[in-house]
Formats: sequence, structure tokens, C-alpha cells
Amino acid sequence: MSADQISPPPLVAIVDYGAGNIRSIQRKLQRFSVDVRIASTAEEILAADRLIFPGVGNFAAGMENLNRSGLRQALEEKVLRRSTPVFGICLGMQLFAKSSEEGDSEGLGWIDARVVKFRPELMASWRRVPHVGWNESRPLRPAPLFDGVAPDQRFYFTHSFRMECADSSDELARTIYGSEFTSAVQRGNICGVQFHPEKSHLEGLRVLLNFARG
Repeated sequence: MSADQISPPPLVAIVDYGAGNIRSIQRKLQRFSVDVRIASTAEEILAADRLIFPGVGNFAAGMENLNRSGLRQALEEKVLRRSTPVFGICLGMQLFAKSSEEGDSEGLGWIDARVVKFRPELMASWRRVPHVGWNESRPLRPAPLFDGVAPDQRFYFTHSFRMECADSSDELARTIYGSEFTSAVQRGNICGVQFHPEKSHLEGLRVLLNFARG
């Protein structure tokens, strides 16, 4: 094979809409020579081969930041019309849903789902909200995102709200905290996890690399 037949590595863009832990994710991927950049303009998003959509904090504030950023049109062009792979992390995944109880905001609507609060009254007395700490994310079916990851692997979570999918085929993994909840989703080119892979040591990094390298 000649040099001009070798495909360049995918360009991964971390979407900067003012609501994500972007530098930590960038540093993790750079250690493994991933071509990863921070995208804060429509042009940078449109140039990317893969998109990482991070997020921390409040759903309503996250959507407000995103809408104010002017990036939503470019994101919808890439994700919905060009089928560019996108990976949501924590709040980033939740924003893919249609709605949330956290401020009664409308989400992006890329996944037919709603985001609801953990109900302490329906959980064991020792279960606290928010859900913070290490827990399993059990895959429901084989998927490239979890290639090489043990089924009982533990990841780091910190959240008070969880996603409920209208279509169970969109669920990629579940976690038990009081009861089962969706901890990873995938619908075509759209995927996401509720946990923080960038805070989940080597196996979390494996999930990030599985997405970034395709």
C-alpha cells in the first residue's frame, strides 16, 4: 500500500458550548496521539469527523448555553443530516433527549427519551441522591463503544437525573442504583454514556478511545 492510500486518523472535535469538562478529555486523548481539537465555532464543527459532546451541571442551563452559542445548527447539520458520529458524556448525553424535569426544558430531541430525577422515596434508605461514585455499566448488547471492556467494569458517576428511553432498543447499557436506569445509549451515529469516562481510569479511557478511533 502506498503512502497516499493510507487514510489519515479521524479529526475529533470536543464541542465547547460552555458546559463541559473539555480540557480533561482533550488531554486524555492527546496522550494516545488522537487528533483532537476543541470546537467553538460552526466551521470547526463542520470540519470534524467525530464529535464529543461533554457536559456538567444543569440541563436547562446547558441548553441555554448551547442555543446561545450559535452552534446548534452546525451540530444538527453534522449529526442529523451528515450522520457524523457523536458521543455525549453525562449531561451531554442527557441533552440528546426530548425533555427534562430539570427546569422543564426541551432538549435536542436526537433520542426519544426524557430525563427524570432519581426518586429517593422509591430507593433503599441508604441510597442517596445524587448518585456519586463507582458503579457498573452493564452492556445490553455488543457495541464498538464497549469493545475490550469487561461487562462488570466500574465507572465513575455523578448525577441526580437519569435518562428514560421511549424505545428500549436505544439503550446500550444499564446500571443499578436503587433500581435500574439507562447508563449508555446508541441510536445509529448517536451514542452517549451517563458516567464520566475521563474520570474512570484505564477502562474509561478505553471507551473514549473506542469512540475516537472508530
